Parts: sequence; structure tokens; C-alpha cells
Amino acid sequence: MQFNSQVIVHAVKESVGEMEGRAFSSTTFHCEVDLKENGAGRSIGRVTRPFKLGDHKEFDKWAHLGGSLPIQADAVFEMTAAREDGTSLKLVSIKPVARAAAPQQAPVKA
Repeated sequence: MQFNSQVIVHAVKESVGEMEGRAFSSTTFHCEVDLKENGAGRSIGRVTRPFKLGDHKEFDKWAHLGGSLPIQADAVFEMTAAREDGTSLKLVSIKPVARAAAPQQAPVKA
């Protein structure tokens, strides 16, 4: 099942190279999520979770936003059943939310 969600992207990381003769290439988006309580104790606040998407070239679409992070983005996720009583969440697509242009100020007359 796919669903749309607005997320806050805190970081974007490019990974490309080779390890033990196997090539790898990906972009990881670190998106804000709620911190879940568990049986070991209480929690409050938000953390980031990594989601991989595409290859290392996806990073180029975000590189110019480095100074703007964190930034809101529209994301599409796919949720599937995984293990007993669990789900898997995969990032399918993500794009920054367009920011409205700042209004132009009228020139000051002297």
C-alpha cells in the first residue's frame, strides 16, 4: 500500500563506491519521526530515521538545499507486511516543498 506524507528532511547523504568487489550506489534521506516508547522506558521527542532512495545521483537534486536543511518535503512511502506483526516502510519518492517567493518590497522614495 502506498501513501503520501509530508516529512521534514534533516540530512541527505550520498554513498557510492565498491566493497569486496561489489559496487554500491544510493542516497539516504534522514527524515524526522516520533520516538516510540518501549517496555524499557518512556520517551518524548523526535528523532531521524534513514530511508534509502535511488542511486547516488539522487543527491544532486538536493545538493543546492544544504543551507536550507531541515526542510519540508512531500514523500511517497510503500508499506508492506514484514515478519510476524510487523511492517516494512520504504521510501518511493521525495521532493522538497516549493517555498513561496519572498514578496518584493517597493523602492523607498527619498
